[in-house]
Amino acid sequence: MLPADRADGSLWPLMRQAGVTDAVGTLPGDPRPKPGEDAPWDWLPMVRTKDLYERNGFDLGVIEWRPPFNLAKRGLPGRDEEIETVCTLLRNMGRLGIPVWCYEWMTDRNWVRTSTAVPARGGSTVTGFDRKVFEAGPPPALGGISEEQLWENLEYFLARVLPVAEEAGVRLAMHPDDPPISPLGGIGRIMSSVAGFRRLLATSDSPMNGVTFCQGNFRLMADDVPATIREIGADGRIHFVHFRDVEGTVDSFVETWHDAGPTDMRACIEAYRGIGFEGVMRSDHVPTLHGEVGAQAGYGVLGRLYAVGYIRGLLEGTSAPASS
Repeated sequence: MLPADRADGSLWPLMRQAGVTDAVGTLPGDPRPKPGEDAPWDWLPMVRTKDLYERNGFDLGVIEWRPPFNLAKRGLPGRDEEIETVCTLLRNMGRLGIPVWCYEWMTDRNWVRTSTAVPARGGSTVTGFDRKVFEAGPPPALGGISEEQLWENLEYFLARVLPVAEEAGVRLAMHPDDPPISPLGGIGRIMSSVAGFRRLLATSDSPMNGVTFCQGNFRLMADDVPATIREIGADGRIHFVHFRDVEGTVDSFVETWHDAGPTDMRACIEAYRGIGFEGVMRSDHVPTLHGEVGAQAGYGVLGRLYAVGYIRGLLEGTSAPASS
């Protein structure tokens, strides 16, 4: 990911020098604007954001940022207004030619880790999760919610959003729950299993209804990641990839260097080639390296530079399937 609010840092020049031309972007600005103020998903802020990426040499292929829509996830009053902000975002993405929106259905919180400084190779650090530590925390402020309630709310959301996405030509890419556990902290989660993703895709056969294949999460949900890529992506509905790996179990795991985890990463690349995936692949949740004082855990610059080189090597070391 190349955050739009960090264009003047070292990440963007280094990514250009590494040969990166496609960006996964965020939308800077207040996600809860005051009346009369432009929101990040409004037309002019999005025009300026896309222009910033292009002037720095990147094609903005994915928006991985969400307007506030927890009321929509919980089915609470105000959800229709939140859904309309999503529709505005999708319409403007379509007008600007930004083809993929990465979203998630994690209620009340996004991805969770209990440690951001687990020692890894050569003194680097990675993030980790321990379910026992997390579950010792306070109960959810808004109370629990069942999986079936979340499914009902997701189906309501998709029924209103997918027609807009189809008209705009924007593909929705659902990210797994991270970690893929349900319930977690008293809250149900529905994108925590391969079966959940099968149900998502069966909810609508729209080609806009697709998946962010986050390998670290699918590694915790399935024994064979390449086989799962082939299954989930059989009809072209993997729209975006998070290329990463983890070690451990769903209840206790740590992130790994991209070349040091248990998953056969070359076989994953071959699986993506086999299903004809041609979308954006993001190096995700990288280690923090020596000298990166104050770097956001999982999003350091040097770890991403290493991961980009590793992925490029895998891509060049595998072959596209022969055409029939």
